[in-house]
Amino acid sequence: MNKEILMVAEAVSNEKGVDRGIIFEAIEQALAMATKKRYEEGANIRVEIDRETGDYQSFRWWDVVADDEMAELGTQFTTEEALEKDPTLKVGDVFEESIDNIVFGRIAAQTAKQVIVQRVKDAERDLIINRFRDRVGELLSGTVKKVTRDHIIVDFGDNAEGLLPREELVGREIFRINDRTRVILTAIREENRGPQLLVSRAASEMLIQLFEIEVPEISEGIIEIKGAARDPGQRAKIAVRSKDARIDPVGACVGMRGARVQAVSNDLDDERVDIVLWDDNPAQLVINAMAPAEVESIVVDEDAHSMDVAVNEESLAQAIGKGGQNVRLASELTGWNINVMSMEDAEEKQQTESSSVVEILMKALDVDEDVAAVLTAEGFTSVEEVAYVPLEEMRAIEGFDEEIAEELRARAKDALLTMALASEEQLTKIEPADDLLNMEGMDQFLAYKLTAKNIITMEDLAEQAVDDLMDIEGMDEDKAATLIMTARAPWFE
Repeated sequence: MNKEILMVAEAVSNEKGVDRGIIFEAIEQALAMATKKRYEEGANIRVEIDRETGDYQSFRWWDVVADDEMAELGTQFTTEEALEKDPTLKVGDVFEESIDNIVFGRIAAQTAKQVIVQRVKDAERDLIINRFRDRVGELLSGTVKKVTRDHIIVDFGDNAEGLLPREELVGREIFRINDRTRVILTAIREENRGPQLLVSRAASEMLIQLFEIEVPEISEGIIEIKGAARDPGQRAKIAVRSKDARIDPVGACVGMRGARVQAVSNDLDDERVDIVLWDDNPAQLVINAMAPAEVESIVVDEDAHSMDVAVNEESLAQAIGKGGQNVRLASELTGWNINVMSMEDAEEKQQTESSSVVEILMKALDVDEDVAAVLTAEGFTSVEEVAYVPLEEMRAIEGFDEEIAEELRARAKDALLTMALASEEQLTKIEPADDLLNMEGMDQFLAYKLTAKNIITMEDLAEQAVDDLMDIEGMDEDKAATLIMTARAPWFE
């Protein structure tokens, strides 16, 4: 029997390429499991095998627990029971005794082999996870191993497999077993079943890395890819810029007679790719991204992080694209919300907004429509701009002199002050609770500011997040966090 243990360890070690120590541990675990079946109650069993001779010993052990605890039958002794075995035992000790070995027969050998196989699989899985852990986002090449209705299994060699879901494919491409393909590694999952690597062909990183392969200037760092947006299998946009003024980044990515961009397109089921010249000016970047449509005018709203893009009526359909594809990809690429409209609609919208601004300036500055219209035409959109724009800019307006400019600024500042006073008056209509007023770090003005946000008590403040208070004048993250934690203090008392 002892010789048979050594033979099993040697055979499996050679077959699986696993260290003999791991195999002996698996055999010990299998023998312990088989020995445990002798006992109707629970039992703690360990088996120790001599690595040289194959001799093994079996032991049963118990934990010693206090008398007032409920000892588990078969695995624990109370102190009273332990003292009957050994007078030196105390709570926390372990009592162990030698028991008869079971015979290492066919069943034990089969159990040992199953444990060994599982150990080998676990080791292989850990090896693969560690091998690819730092490669998420990289382009991988593999062979199609299996095709199902829901996904494709891609073999990367050395037992590494990737799961490519159908929704991560490009267009209507079809794969067959043994086909070669390239994919992006998107994630690693560490659960015990199925392929460990999640891969995609629809991710934007796929497009970027294909260009890095096809365009040497990108891999050399001369041309930089600033972003990419895709409708997989249909259309994509990629923004590039050159660090060398002598090199045209768009031309380099297109290649001679379109060879480079065509190579990328062919790998993505003929996906159409627009090369966009990057510009640090957001408005110019949006104009570039809207190609092939020509932009006639553009209005930027930084507060809403959006742009109104106007094109000629005959170019409207092209600018929007099929199903809104062109404007959607341009928006994703630039990070701005883009509203496409015809020139007629843009002029109508601008006229409506100008009329609204004219009315606001007339009322706030107490001026006639002509003066307000001139200010609007010069680009003034709010009372704040009139109050704080440099005097030189206002004096430069035709028909305005220094006296008029200073008068308008004074009226604008008076109007802002009146609005601020009205706002404070509104705040005082709601009285803060005493606990909020008397809270450490609180002053009366801040308390009224909080009541305007319907934060009336300490409990109300305790339920807020830091972001909820950041729109209060003079508030910063540290101060907001301190106030909230002070309000929460009673929760922990």
